[in-house]
Amino acid sequence: MSENTPEPKKPAEPSGVDLARVALRAAKEQARARGDAAREKKQARRGGLRSGAHADGRDPLALGSAINRLITERGWETPAAVGGVMGRWPQIVGEDLAKHCVPEKYDEDERVLVVRCDSTAWATNLRLLAPQLVARLNQDLGHGSVRLIKVLGPGGPTHRYGPLRAPGSTGPGDTYG
Repeated sequence: MSENTPEPKKPAEPSGVDLARVALRAAKEQARARGDAAREKKQARRGGLRSGAHADGRDPLALGSAINRLITERGWETPAAVGGVMGRWPQIVGEDLAKHCVPEKYDEDERVLVVRCDSTAWATNLRLLAPQLVARLNQDLGHGSVRLIKVLGPGGPTHRYGPLRAPGSTGPGDTYG
């Protein structure tokens, strides 16, 4: 090296405070690792989180487990399954039919699925497809879950007011029937 070139500086040695910080950080990480391992071991031994010495109804559950338990306890298996079908309606009936026919409700006692169509032509089409659709739904939900599909046409305006209204008439039935 020449006389004019400065020597590269050596990194400063950690002082007492810096050494203490490094040691404290390392100790915290080790304690955390030991605590996590001990906690996991303890939970594995006990079978998960518990509210006390013995398992009971107050123990915390995962959300999915809690919902499944509630559905089973209340006997909501079929309505929940039908709700899932309503969410998958386009996959079950096809995109084209799903654009024009929408499931509205499910009557659990009667095992009837009510479907509303946006025109009488699509309602007629769905009435013709109803037996195959009932079979497909029962295949997904379990035998006998859906007994009948009630097809409704579009809901239209009622023509109740006017000077020449016939008693009991609801308007043009061929358009909104």
